[in-house]
Amino acid sequence: MKMAALFALVFFSFLSVSNAKLSSSLGVCYGQLGNNLPSPAQSVEYLKSLKTLTALAGTKIHVLTIVPNEIITNISKNQSMSDEWVRLNILPFYPKTKITALLVGNEILSPWQTNKTWVDLVPAMRKVRQSLKKFKLRKIKVGTPLAIDAVDQAIPYPPSNGELYVLNIAMSVMRLMLQFLNSTKSFFFLEAYSYSLVGMHTDPVSSLLYTNLLDQILDSVVFAMTRMGYPNIPIFLAETGWPSDGDVDQIGANVKNLAMAVPIYGTPARPGGAIPTLIFDLYNENTKGGPSTERNWGLLYPTGKPYDYPVLPEGKNNVPYKGKVWCVVAKGVTNMTRGGKCTCYKPISLVAHANYAFSSYWSQRRSIGATCLLQWSYGSCRFPSVTL
Repeated sequence: MKMAALFALVFFSFLSVSNAKLSSSLGVCYGQLGNNLPSPAQSVEYLKSLKTLTALAGTKIHVLTIVPNEIITNISKNQSMSDEWVRLNILPFYPKTKITALLVGNEILSPWQTNKTWVDLVPAMRKVRQSLKKFKLRKIKVGTPLAIDAVDQAIPYPPSNGELYVLNIAMSVMRLMLQFLNSTKSFFFLEAYSYSLVGMHTDPVSSLLYTNLLDQILDSVVFAMTRMGYPNIPIFLAETGWPSDGDVDQIGANVKNLAMAVPIYGTPARPGGAIPTLIFDLYNENTKGGPSTERNWGLLYPTGKPYDYPVLPEGKNNVPYKGKVWCVVAKGVTNMTRGGKCTCYKPISLVAHANYAFSSYWSQRRSIGATCLLQWSYGSCRFPSVTL
């Protein structure tokens, strides 16, 4: 999930906080890609009023902040710039605002990111930590959120075979990052969306019993870090959740399955210890791009009222969609370069021709993970489609 603000705020509820670890903790991500959302101040008031939070005696709201991806390279090469960023964005608000962690970038080691930034990640983390020490903010942890594609398999099975992303550059950065996290007693911040429940099965290597996909994902990271020599770095689940709605090809995106999301009470490989967890997202973000699921992760209406389903409707998309789907140009696109050869060309418009090209591309690439929007053909001009 991409962050849009200069530095994103993440609200967190803690029962206890220490330099080494966080326990019994649950929070919520605060995305801002919507045109009907309350202000940050009003959102804080909504959070304070929620029964989920007020029921926790002694709970206080904590905040995680993010250094934007686009300034990582500059910070990695300039301690003064790092100092200035911390001075302007952290120092004025701490300790009145309970900033718990400073996250350097978001999903930097994902394959789709520019690998020129990869080598700058850990140097930037070191400089940010040095800045925090300079301003006597030693209690603030430094880390970086990684998407699940940092694990070698999108759905790692068995978990005991988990490997961290193995491109040469990324792997060398991963080793340096694990060394940094271990030496500073920080967390491996992971964004993982189970978005599926699986039946019970036993890992044939470790003999551990798994009942859900999220445990599989988390333990694959545990085994991968152990394999690299770092068995004790704690995991911080920086994003997880379940969409309440989605497109016809997005199986399982409904409120019934959302309510079945598995709580985190440790994993088979690390039983008993609560994993700090951020639920994505505070609100549905109605201007966010991509598939419909991207706009349907919210816990609250813009009024601050929690979504309330007295009797949860049965999911209508728990089985694969049997029809055809197409890839089309996003609405509002203006200047675009057309490419590829089209066997038909009506209607004669740039957008229609791009729709054809996109659908043709998607029909060939969907099997390796491409996602897209839905649309139809035009008259006798039959656009290439994907049969699901």
